Amino acid sequence: MSLIMQAIVDDFSALRITFSRYALSEKAGRRACIFSGDYQIYNKITSRIRTVILDRHNRLNLAELYASLQGAGDGESPATAAPEAQKSPATADKKSAQKSSIKSETPHLPPDQMDEFVNMMQVYEGAMYEISTKLEILDGEFQVRFSHNPVHHMERRLKSVHSIFEKLRRRNLSISTRSIRDNLFDVAGIRVICNYRDDVYAVAQYLSKQTDIQVLQVKDYIKNPKPNGYRSLHVIYAVPVFLSSGAHYTPVEVQFRTIAMDYWASLEHALRYKADLPDAKLAEHSKTLLECAQNLQAIEAQMQGIHRDINGAPRVEDAPES
Repeated sequence: MSLIMQAIVDDFSALRITFSRYALSEKAGRRACIFSGDYQIYNKITSRIRTVILDRHNRLNLAELYASLQGAGDGESPATAAPEAQKSPATADKKSAQKSSIKSETPHLPPDQMDEFVNMMQVYEGAMYEISTKLEILDGEFQVRFSHNPVHHMERRLKSVHSIFEKLRRRNLSISTRSIRDNLFDVAGIRVICNYRDDVYAVAQYLSKQTDIQVLQVKDYIKNPKPNGYRSLHVIYAVPVFLSSGAHYTPVEVQFRTIAMDYWASLEHALRYKADLPDAKLAEHSKTLLECAQNLQAIEAQMQGIHRDINGAPRVEDAPES
C-alpha cells in the first residue's frame, strides 16, 4: 500500500473533504486507487462516503467572470459555449439564428457595476455552499439515528452570466445588480435527490426549522403536480453569508425530488428543450410521459410503504411553510 493512500484512509476527515467538498466522483476515486494498485482502499473509501455532491458549474474564477460580463451580449460564456460541430445541421442553424437574435437583444451590465456583480456572485456561491453543508450534516445525522441516508446525491449550480441577463430580458427587467437581487431567487441552486418521498419532506422540514435560515417561498409540485406530470418540492431559502462587512442573507433555490422524479424530469427536459421532433411526435411523447409520471407516483407510494416497515424511518407528510 502506498504511503499517500494509507494516509488518506487513516484520515477520514480529509478523505470526506476530498470527495464531497471538491465533488470528486466515485469514478475518479476508483481511478486514483487503480493507478496505485490499491483496490482494497477503493472499497474501503467508497463504503464510507455518504453524500455525493456534483457541481454543475466551475468554481468562480474572477478573470473568466469578467470576460463573461464583457461578452454577455454574445449569447454565451466561455464555460458554456457548445461547439456547433457536435450538432446536426438543422439544429446548428437554429442555434446560430437564436444566438444572433440574443446578441442583438441582450444588453450588457453597466461597466460601473461589474465589480459589484462579481462580489455579489461570490456571495451567492457562499450561500450555496452553506446550504449544501447543512444538508450534508442532516444526511449524516439520519445515518446515525435511523441507519438510513435520505439524500442520494446533490447537484449544485450557479446561473451563468448569460442566463441571468437573459432571464431579466424575458421579464422586461433592467440589467443591474439591484434588479438581480430584487427579482431573481434562483441564481444559486441546489437539487437534492432523495431516495423516497418521505425523505424529501423530512430533509426539507428539518432544514427549514434551523434558526439561521428563512423560508421565503414554497412550491409543492409533489402534492400538486404540474399539468405535464412534473413533480418536485421547490423551496427558496435565505441563508446568512458572513463576510468582513457582516452577514448577508442570500436566497438559494433548493429543489427536492426523488430518484424517480429526477430521471423523469431529465427526460421531460430533453423532450422540451433538446428534441428536434415533429409536433405530432412531441405531443405523443408528452402524453406517454404524463402516464409514466402517474405510474411512477403509484410505484413510489408502494415502495415507500415497504421502506417504512423495514427501516422505521420518520414519517413526514407536510411541506415546510413559507
